[in-house]
Parts: sequence; C-alpha cells; structure tokens
Amino acid sequence: MLKYTVARLLQTIIVLFGVTLVTFILVNVVPGDPVAIMFEKRADPVTIANARRELGLDRPLYEQYFSLVKNAVRGDFGRSYFQRRPVSEMIASGFRVTATLGFWILLYSCVFGVLFGISAAVFRGKAADKIIMFISTLGMCAPSFWIAIILQIVFGVWLDLLPISRLRGPSSYILPTLSLGVIYSAYIARLTRTNMLEALNQDYIRTARAKGLGFRSVIFKHGLKNAAIPIVTYIGILIRNILGGSVLVETVFSINGLGRLMIEGIMNRDIPVIQGCSIYIAFVFVMANLIIDLLYGILDPRIRVAKRA
Repeated sequence: MLKYTVARLLQTIIVLFGVTLVTFILVNVVPGDPVAIMFEKRADPVTIANARRELGLDRPLYEQYFSLVKNAVRGDFGRSYFQRRPVSEMIASGFRVTATLGFWILLYSCVFGVLFGISAAVFRGKAADKIIMFISTLGMCAPSFWIAIILQIVFGVWLDLLPISRLRGPSSYILPTLSLGVIYSAYIARLTRTNMLEALNQDYIRTARAKGLGFRSVIFKHGLKNAAIPIVTYIGILIRNILGGSVLVETVFSINGLGRLMIEGIMNRDIPVIQGCSIYIAFVFVMANLIIDLLYGILDPRIRVAKRA
C-alpha cells in the first residue's frame, strides 16, 4: 500500500505540473492586455509600460512560467491585478465558503442518494421503486441554475422562509445545497440501486439470509458494503462536479466562494487569480481521487490481495 501511495503522489505532482503549464499557456494565448483592461484603456503608453514592468509582464514567457511554478510550490500565487491582495489569501477566503457548501452538498447527496437507492433496490418493481426512479430521472435532467431559481422564487419570494442571496447565517446554505444536491443525489440513487440489485442476487446474500441474519445486517453489512466500490468511485467524481457546479450556484446566490472568484478573475483577465484558482482546484481534485483510491483497499480486501499478487 505504501508503494502504491508513493506512486500516486508522484502522479499527482505530474498532473499539477501539467495543469500549471496548460493554464499558463491558455491565459497567455488569449488576446487582450490585462494592464489595458485594468486601466480601461485610458492610460497613456508610458503608464501602461511601467505597469507591465511592475507586474513582471514584460519578462519572457518562460521566465514568468518558472516564476509561477517556484512560487506555487510555496503557496504564493502573486497579487491580484485588480484587488491588489495576495491571491492565496483570496483563495483561502473563497475556499472556506466553497468547502462548507461542498460539504453540505456531498453529505446531502450521499445520505439521500444511498438511502433512496437502497429503498428502490429492496422494493424493486413496486410503487416505491417506480416513484424513486421517476424523481431521480427528473433530478438528473434539471439544470442546477434552473433548480436554484425555482427554489429562490418558492422559498425566498413566495414563502419568505430562506435567504436567496449572500451568506447571512447557516440558513443561507440550504437553498444552494438543494440546488446541486437534488441532481447529485439522483445520480447516486440510480447507481446505488443498480449495484445493490447485483449484490443482493449473489450467493453470499442468500447464505446470510439462510443463517438467519437480520434484514439490516444483510442489506447494510453484506449488500451495501460489496456494492460500495462504484459509489465511492462516483463520490470522487462528485467532488470535481461540486467544484464546477458551485460556479453557477455561487453566481445565482451571490455567494463569494471560489467559483465566483474564478469567474470574476476570468472576466477581468486577472491572470494571478485565474492561475491560482486553477492550480488550487486541481490540487483538491487529485488529492480527493488519491483518498478515494486508498479507500478501495479498506472497503474491499480483494483489491489489496490483487495488488500484492
């Protein structure tokens, strides 16, 4: 397991290096001068040239790239061109909000998705199964921004129960969580149902029932545990989707998270913010994938045996 972990860490370093290279190339290929955008094209050429020299944009591209990599290793992504604040400080502030929102979305999606998926598998072909699958299909088809707007109208405008913009307390996370949680829990419900049906038809389940084990033990200890590998795999993908989906949701609900920070950086062509957010999101994603891969060996000992072989 240690050898496998070290190998995955090396892969993580290679992926992050590739992300920095691709991000740097794309940012510098896009036409437009960030300094001209900063001054709204009202400054004279001398002022623009001085600003470019101050920001280091007059240096060769390879020097700018190596400077980016060297500073990124220390967690320093420079200063924002527009807000004149350290990008690492802005990312930390935005990530706290996005991580809190992502935690509630992940918790909601996993709990309700797994419970509904198990219920649909246990009551296969019955009314409960059909209702759950119908609701799951609707949830998978609905765009997150559309769900967010509907929730704002119903619970924020008509019923006046929940805040519809900005963070004004714990209740402000409810509507954004539902906006993405409904979609992701629908995917998990269908995935759980499929794998639970396959697991419940195995010989070890019939043996467990023949031994007189209780319903909960058969379903959760034997059935769910053996059906959990694909679900855990999807959770790794779900973390990436949450980081991507938070861009829309944070914009709709005017939440100052990491997604909205990156959108503003792209709109203003704030190069340090774009590069810093891209590298940080890539780091979170590859680390989440690493943790998911290590969980495989805990959930299914056969994986550890196969690796030794």
